[in-house]
Amino acid sequence: MTAALILKEKGAEVVSVGAETRLSEAVAILHRRRIGAIVILDEKGEVAGILSERDVVAAIAEKGQSVLQEKLRAFMTSGVTTCRKSDSVDRLMAIMTETRIRHLPIVEDGILCGIVSIGDVVKHRIAKTEQEVGALRDYISSG
Repeated sequence: MTAALILKEKGAEVVSVGAETRLSEAVAILHRRRIGAIVILDEKGEVAGILSERDVVAAIAEKGQSVLQEKLRAFMTSGVTTCRKSDSVDRLMAIMTETRIRHLPIVEDGILCGIVSIGDVVKHRIAKTEQEVGALRDYISSG
């Protein structure tokens, strides 16, 4: 299973904003859309950063509520780790484990194509495992 198959099931919509967006607006989007991260795009539409719930908590813990009026540029994670549509679920899990991140934007030829979360990856890994168990049960019971 690949990132492309996950996107086919869940959809390729990515919530994104610009780096000049205020942190309070991004927090409202995260809450309203019930998502854990928002992708920040530059003027060319390329991934410039990502803002996760962790980033929000760290900003408020370090500087207090006043940061909510500041722009995302100051709090987003730049140098975003991304993946490709052809990456396997095992590869996605390895990237997320090694880098301790929970959201991976999918980029092809510089264009943002989607995003996968750790929840998406685990869901698909569990489904694959359940299919394998079912196939083994069928094999054992048939013969």
